[in-house]
Amino acid sequence: MSGSCKSVAERPLHLSRLLAKKETLIMRNRVLEAVRRFFEKDGFMEVETPCRVPAVAPERHIDALVSEGWYLQTSPELCMKQMLCAGYDRIFQICRCFRKGERGRIHLPEFTLLEWYASGWDHFRLMAHTEALLKYAAAGQHKGGTLSYQGHTVDLRKPWPRMTVAEAFDRFAPIPLNRALAEARFEEVLALEVEAHLGFDAPVFLYGYPASRGSLARLDPEDPSVASRFELFICGIELCNGFHELTDPVEQRRRFEKERTAQQRAGKTMSPMPETFLNTMPWMPDCAGNALGLDRLVMLLGDVPTIDSVVAFPPESL
Repeated sequence: MSGSCKSVAERPLHLSRLLAKKETLIMRNRVLEAVRRFFEKDGFMEVETPCRVPAVAPERHIDALVSEGWYLQTSPELCMKQMLCAGYDRIFQICRCFRKGERGRIHLPEFTLLEWYASGWDHFRLMAHTEALLKYAAAGQHKGGTLSYQGHTVDLRKPWPRMTVAEAFDRFAPIPLNRALAEARFEEVLALEVEAHLGFDAPVFLYGYPASRGSLARLDPEDPSVASRFELFICGIELCNGFHELTDPVEQRRRFEKERTAQQRAGKTMSPMPETFLNTMPWMPDCAGNALGLDRLVMLLGDVPTIDSVVAFPPESL
């Protein structure tokens, strides 16, 4: 057997680019290890569920990829919730998810998601847990009490501010929240005018979303116009999406049907109703769950400007 490795100078450009990411990918590995340690010490069980499923949760702004008549998961949510129904009370998962057409500075069509659920929690307890997780992950990268990202210094030490969507619209948006909803411009104004201002001094939890923008969240019992949902922002980047979970199967079916109607009107591909999940919902405990983009977390901890820099193979490199 003969032959030898070629010199560094002879490497193709794509291999040189891959090697240039080595330190970032080593840091990514440390972040994943820290995340697992955090959940293990809190008594969470790591689980695995299929990434190819017969149906996904219908959501008007998320398009699933078809795989031989089934679908690549957009989230492990439905399978993980079935585990809650079966009696698993604290679970987490790190997995690959897929969403059609999502590509940009902080978007990939295939990405890594951290998702976790806890029985007996509400979304406020989940916010505190999320804050503890990120502080733990940052400390593991020797960040101390601050995070530096693209010229901004974010203070992680104090309790992180919480702001309602209504307060954020009053402060940052050019039009009121009610008008944005009435004119079907809520997502546009939120993304372009509000989110860009959030989380530069300290991470900010945005909560109290309109009921129509929380298809899997229960409604606030004191104000049914508001969903028990939150998102976390750091330097204008949305990092996670958490719910005090809806447990009413009749209401969940109604909301799914509404989302499927919106998909149909927009000419999008619709998956079947997730009947297996809906049929298990009567056994779902009171619980809260969160989905966090791990690629984005690595971006922030590594102070890198694009999501391409924290994955070995962006789709265009294949």
